Amino acid sequence: MSRPRGDSPHAARARARRRALQALYQWQITAQPIRGIVAQFELAQDLSIIDRDYFLAALTGIEDGREELDALIKPCLDRPIEQVDAIERAVLRLGVWELKERLDVPYRVVLNEAIDLAHEFGAEGGHSYVNGVLARLGPRLRPQEAASGGD
Repeated sequence: MSRPRGDSPHAARARARRRALQALYQWQITAQPIRGIVAQFELAQDLSIIDRDYFLAALTGIEDGREELDALIKPCLDRPIEQVDAIERAVLRLGVWELKERLDVPYRVVLNEAIDLAHEFGAEGGHSYVNGVLARLGPRLRPQEAASGGD
């Protein structure tokens, strides 16, 4: 994992999620290829303070797997995904990607981090929406972890 010396892996990963959310938001709004957005981030932001490997894996995984991720999310929504606020949509895609692809990250951590991101950056009440969607989807993607309380 690429992170600054002496930094906690959890802090570097949390910062990577924040940057990934920003990049995903830009990707959704502009429809630019994610690799171009990453290049912009590399020029404009200090990526040495994040888990860069995680950041890149999340962005490319979400871009490449968007249709599959959206298909997983869709049954848990009360509206078409295109009508979900762009921040909440990005948080949901990131959370579902993490639940599906990053089994090294505990179920409960994925939910808590997604809720925190939606609370900080999303619309009022958006964190509750994200929580509801991921709480319905999480047990389908990680049934054993969810059944044991997510630890």
